[in-house]
Amino acid sequence: MRRREFITLLSGAAVWPLVARAQQGERVRRVAGLFLSNWLGSPGLTQLWNELAKLGWIEGRNLRIDLRFAAASDLDRFRAHAMELVSLDPDVIVTLNTVTTRAMQQQTRTIPIVFSSGGGAEIGGVVRNISRPEGNITGVALRYVSLAGKWVQLLKEAAPRLARVAMIFNPEATVSWGEGGVYRAPIEAAATLSGVQPIWIPFHTAAELERGIAAFAAEPNGGLIPSGSQDDWREIYRLADQYRLPAIYSGAGSVREGGLMSYGANRPEVTRQFASYVDRILRGAKPSDLPVQFPTKFDLVINLKTAKAIGLTMPPTLLAIADEVIE
Repeated sequence: MRRREFITLLSGAAVWPLVARAQQGERVRRVAGLFLSNWLGSPGLTQLWNELAKLGWIEGRNLRIDLRFAAASDLDRFRAHAMELVSLDPDVIVTLNTVTTRAMQQQTRTIPIVFSSGGGAEIGGVVRNISRPEGNITGVALRYVSLAGKWVQLLKEAAPRLARVAMIFNPEATVSWGEGGVYRAPIEAAATLSGVQPIWIPFHTAAELERGIAAFAAEPNGGLIPSGSQDDWREIYRLADQYRLPAIYSGAGSVREGGLMSYGANRPEVTRQFASYVDRILRGAKPSDLPVQFPTKFDLVINLKTAKAIGLTMPPTLLAIADEVIE
């Protein structure tokens, strides 16, 4: 366990004494949330509620939380949930994915929405002006668009013989990876510099995912950059191991569950940024006065157990700069 994680664990024990900030008789505020089904019971949501508690918002005391979940492919359920949440007239709506954010935008242009999703929010159509968001939405981006090029560079450093890299993505769960997607240009540029051929492999079902990876793995020296619905992550981990393909992910959680390596925003920092915006809106701030935030700290996480399973020896230079190494 890293030192900062230990400190965070200790600080969590101090959340509840801070409830003194919630005054008796204070009006109960209402937070609604629409999420992908894999977020049900996730540590990420627990961390969010803990951060809000530190700011004085306690569920059951001065805060009511209404959450809805649906699979990435179930757009009808997303729309139904979005309509239901709007009918509850919450003080703020929170979303953690571009698909869910858009579903909420389609239902309300007045109730404040705070999102946390991938980079390029202004290009992806969620917010056009990140410095002064228009309408009722603001939030925290998880990455800069240029970060996609870093994934190619790190994967090449981990596997020097890498000649092809496949972007595995579910078009129903992500709007940024397909034809015309904001990540395409930085990935192609980084691939050219690294002497790697980029290949895009979309999938909609588990069967399509397996066929796509199997066909890609038929030739040697390939690697993966997966994106899309987290409902598919465990299958991607299994297939990457089965076909001995190095893969890099955008979140450390993927590595802790079996992925090889990740490079992405420090999630505790993002959660604090996200909670601060929810807090400010609950206290009267307008989304248009809160510029979209971007992370300032990024973590490189490596799983040596997975590296051994696929027959890859991680370079000492890469291990030396890693923020976390799982053994």
